[in-house]
Amino acid sequence: MKDTAWGFVFFIVLLTVASCNKKDEHSLGEFHIDIATVIPMGENGYMLMLDNGKQLWPAATDVHYLPVGNYQRVFVNYTTLSDEQGGYDHYVKVNDIWNILTKKVIEQTSQNADSIGHDPVKINEAWVGNDYLNIDFMFNYGGVRPHAINLVIDSLHPDRAPDTLELEFRHNAYGSSSPKFFEGFICFDLKPLQRADTDSVQLAVKAKDEDGEKIFNVVYRYNQAALQNKIAETPIPVVASNEYY
Repeated sequence: MKDTAWGFVFFIVLLTVASCNKKDEHSLGEFHIDIATVIPMGENGYMLMLDNGKQLWPAATDVHYLPVGNYQRVFVNYTTLSDEQGGYDHYVKVNDIWNILTKKVIEQTSQNADSIGHDPVKINEAWVGNDYLNIDFMFNYGGVRPHAINLVIDSLHPDRAPDTLELEFRHNAYGSSSPKFFEGFICFDLKPLQRADTDSVQLAVKAKDEDGEKIFNVVYRYNQAALQNKIAETPIPVVASNEYY
């Protein structure tokens, strides 16, 4: 947990420095940190799609990175090398890249209701970017085994509001208990939730923490880029973790 705390502080420092380094975006000494979707290109290549819709081509890199499946979400530290070029908004140098746990929304049934869990979990913030729901959260971790984190559609209790899709952010601690909070970050693919008769949907994301149930209302506009990269306003939490899956 000490390493986790230092890692979190390190990311905060990186973000603070990045927010100050915007005077010359093409200087090799400047960098940005954003959430992106990795889109595989060819055998081992990839491009990066930011949540504001901008496409980045990694023309240079300081790290060896291989895409993990299709449309992996990442935090990327990069330096801008050019303006629009070669069909991309920017050529960039990738300074570092961290995978974010990326999952699909699952359906709750009578068979899996218990395994999904009902343990407390706190949502710090939730927002939509590039057809994904991004959730910054906190949970109690006792170090026994990795916890399960999921976003659930409850098919046992259909939506009560016809224009709202009700989802539950669920946590299974597998019986471990601890007063220590661990911060996590996760992205859920929303594309399978799109409906043909509309171009957007209201999401009501419910989570139960120690103080009771809370609801986060978010509008999901299909295939639309965010107006800005939310990460500019949100501290970067722990990205890669063995404490949850």
